[in-house]
Amino acid sequence: MTAETIPAPPTARRQHQGAWTTVKRGLSLSPELRLGLGATLAISLVATAGRVIVPIAIQQIIDGGFADGGVDMGFVLQMILLAFGAVVITAAFTGWMHLRLARVSETALSGLRIRAFRHIHDLSMLHQASEQRGVLVARVTSDVDQISRFMQWAGLMLVVNGGQALLALIVMLVMSVWLGLVVLATVPFIVLMIRFFQSRLEVAFLKVRERVGFMLALLAETVVGAPVIRAYGIERRTRERLEEAIESHRVAGVEAGRLSATFSGAGEISSAIVIAAVIVVGTILAVQGTTTIGTVIAFLFLVQLFVQPVQVMGEAVNEAQTAVAGWSRVLDILDIEPDVADPGPAGVDLPHEPLGVRFDDVVFRYPRPGETAREADATPALRDVRVAIEPRQRVAVVGETGSGKTTFAKLLTRLMDPSEGTVHVGGRDVRDIRFESLRDRVVMVPQEGMLFRGTIADNVRMGRPSATDREILAAFERLGLRDWLDELGQGLNTPVGERGGSLSVGERQLVTLVRAAIADPDLLVLDEATSAVDPATEVRINRALHELTRGRTVVTIAHRLSTAEAADRVLVFDGGVIRQDGTHEELVAEGGVYGNLFASWQRGATH
Repeated sequence: MTAETIPAPPTARRQHQGAWTTVKRGLSLSPELRLGLGATLAISLVATAGRVIVPIAIQQIIDGGFADGGVDMGFVLQMILLAFGAVVITAAFTGWMHLRLARVSETALSGLRIRAFRHIHDLSMLHQASEQRGVLVARVTSDVDQISRFMQWAGLMLVVNGGQALLALIVMLVMSVWLGLVVLATVPFIVLMIRFFQSRLEVAFLKVRERVGFMLALLAETVVGAPVIRAYGIERRTRERLEEAIESHRVAGVEAGRLSATFSGAGEISSAIVIAAVIVVGTILAVQGTTTIGTVIAFLFLVQLFVQPVQVMGEAVNEAQTAVAGWSRVLDILDIEPDVADPGPAGVDLPHEPLGVRFDDVVFRYPRPGETAREADATPALRDVRVAIEPRQRVAVVGETGSGKTTFAKLLTRLMDPSEGTVHVGGRDVRDIRFESLRDRVVMVPQEGMLFRGTIADNVRMGRPSATDREILAAFERLGLRDWLDELGQGLNTPVGERGGSLSVGERQLVTLVRAAIADPDLLVLDEATSAVDPATEVRINRALHELTRGRTVVTIAHRLSTAEAADRVLVFDGGVIRQDGTHEELVAEGGVYGNLFASWQRGATH
């Protein structure tokens, strides 16, 4: 894989929209940017208007301050004071404009960042699995930061300099129509030049932003996977992949820089041509008596005010294109319709009673890359699943790897929606249940105990934010884990580290079980942990599970024979279909798929 063939993330392959369309959609999603925009533009006009006062004052001093071989010092001082006052007012309004733009842009973009963050969490597990985590993080961080920098610097520059160029052109036309027309004749050339480079810079900087996202994704993956990289001795291969991503970003950045430098050079040349034309034509007109020396000199200052925006336009357009590219990437995320949508206020709540479960002719197909769940037509991971689980029943779900167990659990907790059929919880179609009600009453404990940076108490409170320390300690006591907590020294205030790295795998699982207990769900879905757990911790986990599952409807993806034996009922999955359904004793006597699994478990237990 070379630097030029590094794949772009899936969302980067969406149909490209024009810059103006992107900006309009971005502004519609950030109404704060539009509120007060008129007042900010009015302030910018005052800030720019002051800049043309100085050339006008110079013209008046030269043409009107010298008369009869002398100098009218009163008139000269009057013009100087007028120019000084204009400069002071311009500085004050410029500072005010900067402050307003900083406040408005940061408020608006923080709202955009929050919206993008929430939308990412609303996306289905399928889409999140298909995207690189670093790419999603880049959308909310660096891409929005690019927009912020544009709004506070380049955007301001475009507004102020654009207003300055327009005002300077108007003043020039009033002072001298002929000299003004000379300057005006260069406008079409300048506009064509900007449009020529703008379209190319837009593509170049979008590619740069895509490469940044891919590079960040690979870097995050490398940092998180450092133990595995060292364990398998693949540092060289990993380093080569990272270097390829960095090189790809460098190549894209150099190409964007080349276009930018060419644009800036073209701006310098056009500026020099305009100034030279004004000097030549102005000299001719002054010799003919058509215009005054003061007007020609004032024009040199006004031309600078007119062409200066062109000279800095390259840098401003670079920032604008980078911002548009970032905005486009954020909109790509926001345009993705969540496969699993919260019905919101129109939804229903689960009844306040023990919850049962029913699957009616459920089929689920995993989408291929680029497909949505609705478009998927692959071989079903689950097909024709029809089963009912009674309230407070403890059900073990067993089967070989790839048989559909985890898919069944994800559909039950609505991490995904079925391709066909319906899933009912508490007699309600899960697609009609408000997320808040569903997450309060149905909790899934994954196989790997995921913890967040903070203390044990912080992580337990994610099950119920209002829980007090006393309630958390009572939950540890109820699950028989108080002795383990006391062994940690700092108790509830024990830091868990990044991703729970300060605790062992088994200890992280203990914390997630207490988190589930404090949430107090009516339906509990467990993906049983089996790896890297020492015997003492395993005893604690089993004891905690026994207490946690008491009086609840429990569905456990069972990897241990003891779990299936203790369950009220066992569902046996094979090839995406429920092949057997009954108690442990019934299924052992029946044989079939469960009989083979049971024999395999027995052989593993004796070795």
